[in-house]
Amino acid sequence: MTMAARPEAAIPMPFANNFFLARQPILNRNQRLVAYELLYRNAECDGAEFTDGTAATASVIAHASELGMEQVVGDQLAYVNVDTEGLMSDFIRFLPNDKVILEVLETVEPTPDVLARLAELRQAGFKFALDDVGGASESLRKLQPLMDIIKVDIQQLAPDALAALTRSLRSPNQKLLAEKVETHDQFRQCLDLGFEYFQGYYFAKPVILSGKKIAPSQLAILQLLDLLNSDAEQRDIERSVKLDPLITLNLLRLVNTPAVGARFRINSVAHALIVLGRRQLQRWLQILLYVKGQQYDSPLLQLATTRGKTMELLLEKLQPGERISADIGFTVGIMSLMDTLFSVAMSEILGSVNVLDEVRDALLHRTGQYGAALKLIEMVERAQEGPELTALLHALKLSPAELYACQLAAYEWVDEYRVAIAEPVKR
Repeated sequence: MTMAARPEAAIPMPFANNFFLARQPILNRNQRLVAYELLYRNAECDGAEFTDGTAATASVIAHASELGMEQVVGDQLAYVNVDTEGLMSDFIRFLPNDKVILEVLETVEPTPDVLARLAELRQAGFKFALDDVGGASESLRKLQPLMDIIKVDIQQLAPDALAALTRSLRSPNQKLLAEKVETHDQFRQCLDLGFEYFQGYYFAKPVILSGKKIAPSQLAILQLLDLLNSDAEQRDIERSVKLDPLITLNLLRLVNTPAVGARFRINSVAHALIVLGRRQLQRWLQILLYVKGQQYDSPLLQLATTRGKTMELLLEKLQPGERISADIGFTVGIMSLMDTLFSVAMSEILGSVNVLDEVRDALLHRTGQYGAALKLIEMVERAQEGPELTALLHALKLSPAELYACQLAAYEWVDEYRVAIAEPVKR
């Protein structure tokens, strides 16, 4: 049974108008997205402030409860940090126990009251993760039996120490999660050690391979995008689509989904292009680049589309009524991970496609308005609060509340779009 309630106004939210919410993806051994850790960060921090853990948890709970956890994490689980005060408070019960993992911070002391509270919440259906484990301790010994997941900060440990700690923690009652996994080598090491889950942005780090060529299927999409960017004739676009059976199949599949809303089945490329329109075709092709097989929930696809939509929404705020600028923002966001996607340097990718100078500057140097917005989003993804983020917000003339609203709208759009395009086509 789900425990959930509407938050009361009494929930302490001192930073309610000054925070952003970072979602950090958690992947399983098959590199599939299974959860997000939700991290509250103060968007108006001058470097001397530190976010209060209880206020952070309360803010996450209040907003998630008000909006629905699904809007924040879709159909994934949410890891929510709790300190001692948050753990002992009543507002924990505002969270749906079937959607969250309560992440017990390393500052929590296993007093008799805390242990009793953990047992009580477990009885109520909550699950727990123990954060930031770096070695054996009396605290770990007492808390581990009440945990479902043990999170190990791999950056704290040398490889031999990590292997030894992993052996000591292994238990049939808990699963191990490696956090701060930032390189592919670290991921492979943790995979070999038997970790079940992985948190970090290693999957978004480009691994540039000398001589690597863009796959023909992806090159066909890039060439089609080039035609759209150059405002080519409709018949040329149709001909280009028909040259690639996979693009044709996916296009017909897309236009026959509820997301497009066609009232009857569409079977021709020409009709599909008319129904979809150039703007939506361009957007769909950009997303299709990240789809492998029928995997519409890969972490890289999720991150790229979230960046794209957030960029679009931010540009709508920055330049109201300028639809073209918003579309360029989407393009910058989704293209920003193409070096990771292709394992090819961004400069080389941009040499093979026709893009505006502003797009090129944003992707290569993070300059200009698009570059500043992209840099802001990258900092938000990594929960990097501090003077640089505050300065970026001020330079872009964005309030934390506007940033947060764009984040939530982007999360919801990406989840709805993913579900829609993954639905089987109605016959």
